[in-house]
Amino acid sequence: MRLADVFTTVLGDEPPVGFKAYDGSSVEAAGAPVLEIRSPDALNYLATTRRTELGLARAYVTGAVDVIGDLYSAMRSLWNIRVNVSGADSLRIFSALGGLRLLRRPPLPQREARLAGRKHSKARDAAAISHHYDVGNDFYELVLGDAMTYTCALYAEPTTSLEDAQYAKHDLVARKLDLRQGSRLLDVGCGWGGMVIHAAKHYGTRAVGVTLSREQAEWGAQRIKEENLSELAEIRHVDYRDVRECDFDAVSSIGLTEHVGVENLAGYFRFLYGKLKSGGRLLNHCITKPNGFGPPITRGGFISRYVFPDGSLAAPGVLMSGMHDAGFEVSHEENLREHYALTLAAWVSNLEKNWDRAVERVGIETARAWRLYLVGSRLGFEHNGIQLHQMLGVKPGARGLPAMPLRPTW
Repeated sequence: MRLADVFTTVLGDEPPVGFKAYDGSSVEAAGAPVLEIRSPDALNYLATTRRTELGLARAYVTGAVDVIGDLYSAMRSLWNIRVNVSGADSLRIFSALGGLRLLRRPPLPQREARLAGRKHSKARDAAAISHHYDVGNDFYELVLGDAMTYTCALYAEPTTSLEDAQYAKHDLVARKLDLRQGSRLLDVGCGWGGMVIHAAKHYGTRAVGVTLSREQAEWGAQRIKEENLSELAEIRHVDYRDVRECDFDAVSSIGLTEHVGVENLAGYFRFLYGKLKSGGRLLNHCITKPNGFGPPITRGGFISRYVFPDGSLAAPGVLMSGMHDAGFEVSHEENLREHYALTLAAWVSNLEKNWDRAVERVGIETARAWRLYLVGSRLGFEHNGIQLHQMLGVKPGARGLPAMPLRPTW
């Protein structure tokens, strides 16, 4: 039994993608991308990894598995495939592929995160953030483009440029928060400072951003200096929990909540509530689960090993309840998942356009891990496997009096 026979046993005689293997066998699928098994290590990764998804990811990251053609097209074709192999076929496949030799463990990719210490302690959170964000600002510049913003953009049209869409996202947040000249903004998890710079430059707001990534903080501080915004904008390399000032007019949290831990959401929202003056607003922008079923994240999977170690996703209802329980009145909510799919498509396009330079900067394994992560995330948003919600909360005025206009002004 050759590998191509195994492939058609699993996916049928007319598979949605082609197939090619190191044993010389192949299956054609006219005009479709080709899944290539380049090394026996691919089979070992699958056989020795409890989760098939992680085994495939390890094989792809190391190059034991590759796709000839467009990775997005291949993964989209396979996205809804349900494998249905009988017990007899499983035994036959196992024997044909080498039996117990499949259980030889190949070396793990170097890119996998291996964190120590108490989960969501300040030290471990710093290590988790560094794993993902401190791969080099020059690499992020290749992927994120001139906007240098690593969160969901806001598209007026599918053809809107990435830079214009990121500007629109920052401006929407600014208007929802009612930023104006002289108001004070705290941006937690500020990244390279996109929101801080936008608020200071376009609204005259005094903005403080905090990030656990030293490379982000240094890049953002330099951009603030170049924009002549030092009197209004500041970025600190600190944990958001170490911010001492209070009485901010507004708090923006754009892409931080995913790193906090679902078990810590109550304390997170209470902390942000305490940073605001009466009538102040919080804009919480984060990736969510599409429903409240199952655990907050599949532990031990590709995303937790390669992308966001210790990250977790809550359902939108959990987030809204957490905000209300902390004292906020949630006055507006919207789901921008289609916008994140478009954002990811733009990042993938940038990565492919700059592929050789990206590999030169971070190495082939990291570059392949990023390609797989960005393409898989795009499909997740397109197929409603994950969502992106913005929730606007207000700290009620004195004696609980309303602190918002009758209708939205943005």
